[in-house]
Amino acid sequence: MAAVFSTVFLAMLALTTALRVWLALRQMRHVAAHRAAVPGEFADRIPLADHQKAADYTAAKLRLGLVELAVDVGLLLVFTFGGLLAAFDAFWRAQFAAAPYLYGLALFASVGVAGFLVGLPFALYRTFRLEADFGFNKMTPGLFVTDLVKQLILTVLIGAPLLLLVLWLMDAMDAQWWLYVWMTWLAFNLLVLLLYPTVIAPLFNKFTPLAEGEVKSRIEALLARCGFASSGLFVMDGSKRSAHGNAYFTGFGRSKRIVFFDTLIEKLAPGEVEAVLAHELGHYKRRHIVKRIVVMSALSLALLWLLGQLIDQPWFYEGLKVGAGETAPNTAMALILFSLVLPVFTFPFGPLMSWHSRKHEFEADAYAAQQADGGELVAALVKLYRDNAATLTPDPLHSLFYDSHPPASVRIAHLKSLSRPEPAPC
Repeated sequence: MAAVFSTVFLAMLALTTALRVWLALRQMRHVAAHRAAVPGEFADRIPLADHQKAADYTAAKLRLGLVELAVDVGLLLVFTFGGLLAAFDAFWRAQFAAAPYLYGLALFASVGVAGFLVGLPFALYRTFRLEADFGFNKMTPGLFVTDLVKQLILTVLIGAPLLLLVLWLMDAMDAQWWLYVWMTWLAFNLLVLLLYPTVIAPLFNKFTPLAEGEVKSRIEALLARCGFASSGLFVMDGSKRSAHGNAYFTGFGRSKRIVFFDTLIEKLAPGEVEAVLAHELGHYKRRHIVKRIVVMSALSLALLWLLGQLIDQPWFYEGLKVGAGETAPNTAMALILFSLVLPVFTFPFGPLMSWHSRKHEFEADAYAAQQADGGELVAALVKLYRDNAATLTPDPLHSLFYDSHPPASVRIAHLKSLSRPEPAPC
C-alpha cells in the first residue's frame, strides 16, 4: 500500500506541477500577444505605456513564480523522499524522548524555519527588486526586518500555545479528536477576527480616523442609507510599504472597522471611494463573509476528518518516506505531512473556488450599482487596474484557476449593463 501511495503522490505532484507551469506559460503568451494595444473598452482611459507596464509586471511575477514553484517542489521532495523530515524526526525524538509535546513543537519549528530560509530570498527579491523595478515598493530594509521580527513573535506567542492545544486534543480525545480540533480551529479564527482590528493590525500599521470632508460625508450617508454600523472609518498608512491601493472591512460585531489605504484615498475621487465602499458593503449585505466562513469551516471539518482516517495508517508515513510504520505515526508528523501534501491534491479544484468567489464579486458589484453610481465604480476600477498594473488581458484558463475576481473586461461590461434607479433598500 505504501508503494501505491508513493506512486499516486508522485503522479499527482507531476500533474499539478505541469498544470501550473502550463497555465503560467499560457498567461505569459496571452499577455504578451495583447501587449501592443490597449483593449478597446479601456483605450480612452488607460495609456498604452501603462498597459505595457502591466504586461511586463505580470510577466515578471510569472517568471519569479515559476522559479518559486521549482524550488517549492524540490523542497517538498527533499522533505519527504529526500529524508529531511525523517532526519528531523530522528533528531528531535532523541532530544525529547520523554516530552512528546516539546518534540512536536521542535518538529514544527524545524519545518517552519527550513521553509522560511528557502523562501526568504524570494521575498527579498520580490520586495526590493521586482516591486521596486515597477515603482511599487516603499518598504525599507529596516521595516522589512521589523515586520519579520513581529511576525516571529506573534507566531511564537499565538501559534505555539495553539499547536500545543491541538496536539493535546489529538492525543486525548481518541478517535473523535478531529471534531474537537475543528471546534478549536473555528473558535480561534473567530477570536482572531475579533482581535485583529484593534490588537494585531496596529502592530504593523498606523490607523487614523478618516478626516472630515466630502469623502467622509458621502461615506457616512452611504452607511446610514444601508443601515451599516461600524466602530469607525480609518485610513491605514499602506504607502509605507507599497504603492498599491485597497479598502476592506475587518472584524465583526462591534469591532467592525472600515479601512482605506491612504494610497486609495489619494488616487480616487470622493464618488469613486463611495462606490468602492458600496461594493465592500455588498459583500457584507449579501452575507458573503458569513457564507465564506461556513464553506471554509465545512471544508476544514472534512479535511480534519480525512486526516483522522489517515493518522493511524502506516502506509501514509511509509509512502512519504518518514520512517517505519511502527515508529513514524504521531500527531505532529501527521499534521506536517498532511499540510505538505494536501495542496498537491487540491490544486485541480481551484476553478471551483474561483467561481464561487467571482459569483460574490458580481453580486457585490450589483449591490454597489444600486447604492452608489455604477459609473463611479467603473472609473474607480479602471484607475485601480492602471495604478496597480493589473493586466487587462489575462488568459481565460489561467484566470479560471487563479483569479478570485472576474477579468477586467468582463467585470466592467457587467457593471455597464446594470441600470441604476433610485437607491434600493438594503
